[in-house]
Amino acid sequence: MFDDLQMIYMSVRILRFWSLIYEHTWRRYVCLSMTTFLVFTQLYYMVRTSEGIGAIIRNSYMLVLWFNTILRAYLLLYDRKKYEQLLSDLEIFYYDLKKSEDFYIQDLLNEVNSTGKYMARGNLFLGLLTCFGFALYPFFTTERVLPFGSMIPGVDEYKSPFYEFWYVYQMIITPMGCCMYIPYTSLIVALIMFGIVMCKALQFRLKTLHRVRHVDSLIHKNIKECIKYQLGIINYIGQVNDLTTYIFLLEFLAFGTLLCALLFLLIIVDSSAQAIIVCAYITMIFAQILSLYWYANELREQNLAIAAAAYDTEWFTFPIPVQKYILLMILRAQKPPAMMVGHIHPISLELFQSLLNASYTYFTLLKRVYT
Repeated sequence: MFDDLQMIYMSVRILRFWSLIYEHTWRRYVCLSMTTFLVFTQLYYMVRTSEGIGAIIRNSYMLVLWFNTILRAYLLLYDRKKYEQLLSDLEIFYYDLKKSEDFYIQDLLNEVNSTGKYMARGNLFLGLLTCFGFALYPFFTTERVLPFGSMIPGVDEYKSPFYEFWYVYQMIITPMGCCMYIPYTSLIVALIMFGIVMCKALQFRLKTLHRVRHVDSLIHKNIKECIKYQLGIINYIGQVNDLTTYIFLLEFLAFGTLLCALLFLLIIVDSSAQAIIVCAYITMIFAQILSLYWYANELREQNLAIAAAAYDTEWFTFPIPVQKYILLMILRAQKPPAMMVGHIHPISLELFQSLLNASYTYFTLLKRVYT
């Protein structure tokens, strides 16, 4: 399935393996039960722990990461039919563009497939690298700790043999969680990337209207197809946005705070090895957020560019009915569909910069209080 759509092939294949979409197997219950149990033990740990600020910050990061992982999984299952319909629509749009004989359209498809494939692999590599960081962190501490702070009522998690058993348990589910979390992010970014391709394809169609400008029937037909395609883009982006907007809101609130906390943790760790591992945590957060905000910003810009492409058609030389259609397209493009944070604010590089500025401001405040 989706063999030609390399931008989403790996992500869909992994999510399908864990039975989060398209299939219903025992693997779904294994991954969800094991990870959900871990999150409950992490919550109990955060309530009862008496460890220092460094341990609390690190384990808060782990808790948010795991909570976000299972939240994505449960929401994916809840909206499974909508996700499958969205992927089906993507496939239809993709093969519709693939029928085009224009080299520009073919280059766009080849580029998005290549970029999406390598991005998915890169994100998975970063995720697995961070998994190694989780596994190795306890070996570089002066006292016995677990990769993820967790606590079971009535059990001392730091005494043998429970410590060894719990360490192995956490290491078993770590790559499992990585393969639930990372492919979802890569899939959503790939969906946004394809929205950018659709916008560029529409711009190209508008710029080539002059080829049929002297044939009234053809230009009427082409401009109506362009309007229909613009509505298809709006509906497509709306589908993606409705499925993800509240997840983006949670991540915006959580990861900005955690980025600040991890920067603070970087200055209080005990060894260079621990500092390297914390840098890996920060790198994963930064890479995940940047890729999303970069392409979401580009999607909004390309939607705005539709208005410029429509205006550059020399619309005033076309028949009056066609002029009206083009003006309507220009007016609609002035309010571009965009990925939103909780249906409140469009995702953009300006918002990303604000997130970094806020994180760094609170980091400097924490540093002054601590020192």
